[in-house]
Amino acid sequence: MNSQTTLVMVPCFAGAPWNLSQLSNLQDRPMRTLRLPNDVDNLERLSDFIAEQVKDLDRYILVGDSYGAVASIAFATRKPKGLKGLVLSGGFAKNPITSILLKTLAALAPLFPGPFYRQLTLRVHAMQLESTFDQEGEIPWSAAKTRAFFVKETPHIAYVNRIRSVEKADYIPKLTHIDVPTLILTPEEDKLIGQEAAGTMLHGIRGSREVVMPRTGHMFRFSHPAAYSLEIRKFLGGTNL
Repeated sequence: MNSQTTLVMVPCFAGAPWNLSQLSNLQDRPMRTLRLPNDVDNLERLSDFIAEQVKDLDRYILVGDSYGAVASIAFATRKPKGLKGLVLSGGFAKNPITSILLKTLAALAPLFPGPFYRQLTLRVHAMQLESTFDQEGEIPWSAAKTRAFFVKETPHIAYVNRIRSVEKADYIPKLTHIDVPTLILTPEEDKLIGQEAAGTMLHGIRGSREVVMPRTGHMFRFSHPAAYSLEIRKFLGGTNL
């Protein structure tokens, strides 16, 4: 068994493993990442999957980004042995989608794979993740890069299953079950998720704290990896993790 505290990075909605080499301020820490399964349409089943990924670790911290954050919350509410901390970035505890356009596309997505999915669904999704600060990043980002990333990494069936998994997700009543140090990383601008989601997590998770990263958007893990990893490093130092 591994006795060191390992950072376990849980992917965003695209499902692709993190590029750990970009997290420049965490290179001296044990890290691992994973790829989300394409065939899971339920967050409790996804929690079972995460449990399998960490079963060899005595001590670990989950770092969940966006969809990975709600997956990490779902798992953390089980009070799993070995979980020593949480980092939740751009995340939510309850389905945050209120846009009629996005709800319509989500309803249509299962019926229209192929060009409809790649050219319309993913294009609109990427636009919702876009920020006015993306081009200022250490790695200049754009909606076009986000869409290309999804086209490459996210099969249609995976997209549909993940949409289904969050449609009725509501972990707000269970946030009080989380009893480990928790950092909530929030971008300054997030059209898709919004500030209210971070406030809900901050209010519900005892002892959690929030850092709002200035001049960043929802894709800040991709556009600002050094600054992003620095905030995690400061959190780890401040909580002796």
